[in-house]
Amino acid sequence: MTVRLRSHHLLCLLTYVGKGYSAAFVANYDTIAERLGRGEDILIVSGPDDICQPLLGEAEPHCLRESAAGRDELAARDVGKLLARPIQAGVRFSLDAATLAGLRAAFSAGVTREACQGCEWVGLCTTVAAGGYRDVRL
Repeated sequence: MTVRLRSHHLLCLLTYVGKGYSAAFVANYDTIAERLGRGEDILIVSGPDDICQPLLGEAEPHCLRESAAGRDELAARDVGKLLARPIQAGVRFSLDAATLAGLRAAFSAGVTREACQGCEWVGLCTTVAAGGYRDVRL
């Protein structure tokens, strides 16, 4: 199978420690992290993805806001530069251990953090990265 991800969720996955918007959101995210850990590939999508699914039933899901799309653009640019490949809708790839380690090193160094500005989770993600990514689920 394939995990459908929007670009900025490539960054969110790096520091995911089991915290989220609701119990359903966390359960879904845990399943996605497990699937990626087993080696399932990623398909980059435009807009809401597999991580967003539990939130789409809300009256005004933040996944549909312009701020989320802006984060996608910034993350696609920065992750694409880092991986030396385009990150855009339709691109498929896998997160092997070396790629994941490189993404985490860049995140810790602030190289790929522009997309995180204004996100309500930025403090938690900064703490997780500063702590050496202990307790991450992927």
